[in-house]
Amino acid sequence: MTWDDFLWFAVPAMICWLSAGILVYLTSKKISNLLMLIGVGIFAAFIIGLWIGQERPPLRTIGETRLWYSFFLATVGFITYKHWKYKWLLSFSALMAIVFTCINIFKPEIHSKNLMPALQSYWFVPHVTVYILSYAMFAAATIASFIQLSKLGKGKPDKQLYHLTDNLVYVGFGFLMLGMLMGCVWAKDAWGHYWSWDPKETWAFVTAAAYLVFIHLRLQKFHPKITLWMLPIAFILLLITWIGVNYLPSAQNSIHVY
Repeated sequence: MTWDDFLWFAVPAMICWLSAGILVYLTSKKISNLLMLIGVGIFAAFIIGLWIGQERPPLRTIGETRLWYSFFLATVGFITYKHWKYKWLLSFSALMAIVFTCINIFKPEIHSKNLMPALQSYWFVPHVTVYILSYAMFAAATIASFIQLSKLGKGKPDKQLYHLTDNLVYVGFGFLMLGMLMGCVWAKDAWGHYWSWDPKETWAFVTAAAYLVFIHLRLQKFHPKITLWMLPIAFILLLITWIGVNYLPSAQNSIHVY
């Protein structure tokens, strides 16, 4: 299977996700749940097929990581919706999965079958995968923070939403730190050092510190509005780490730009 087959999987998956995101407000939850799972299954089938067709894990480029981001957004959104029962979680995750899928449709890329030597490591797949999973968690937490901020403005904070936001951040931060640790071990094996303050590494540290500040403020019961605004700020830093840093002049010689 190649990228030429992507459209045949992407369109049915998006139709399922869009329908699930709408029907969750209109009809039986079982129907929306089933459609969400079918969409995830279709997308997973393409990822597996692409992995086999390219003879390597599809995790090398931004376009390939978008595949996993769409997959994890839909999956994490469905799981958290099932636990916390917030309908917006299902709709949000479905919408964001569709957005990243559309980007890959309208911005097609040609991907090589070969990986550079530094990427031919058993740390490659788990390192990138846990990072993308943490990004999906943080994206949902950011939306939850905006909803809670709007409720605070009306003087009606949702205690359960606080618990949801905290859990998303805690789990996401755990995956983020696990990804950083894997990256350090991988870097030692590939380049001979655990950490070099490369531009990508520096921004990754700043991002992790921002989420740690949020956790600290929550545990210290700091002012709710200031605490919640840390999440959008932290997510902007995350986007800079993931995408924006690649466009910095200092990053052109980075070991993380291939």
